[in-house]
Amino acid sequence: MRIIYLILIIIFALFIVTFSQQNLKLVHLQYYNLLNIPDVPAYLLIFISLLCGVIITGFWGIVERFRLNRTIRRLNKIVRDLRKELHANEVPPIIDEHKIPK
Repeated sequence: MRIIYLILIIIFALFIVTFSQQNLKLVHLQYYNLLNIPDVPAYLLIFISLLCGVIITGFWGIVERFRLNRTIRRLNKIVRDLRKELHANEVPPIIDEHKIPK
């Protein structure tokens, strides 16, 4: 499994290097008068956008995980309470002394 993982990492790294070499054209970024960034390589702009997307998705996943953990704790508490209620309402078993082997 480690070999497959290593091969995939090498292929991904090769893709990044070749993509960077094919997209060396400089891009001027401007957004009205608020943002004015001089020439930036196109590959760098694409990788930064990808990295921002990964970070935002990671934070979104963390928030979702906390929400789900809170829901699980709440539901586990409900299950515990219902089990306590069920055991409290159970009729204790009747032991017939005549049927007990001696």
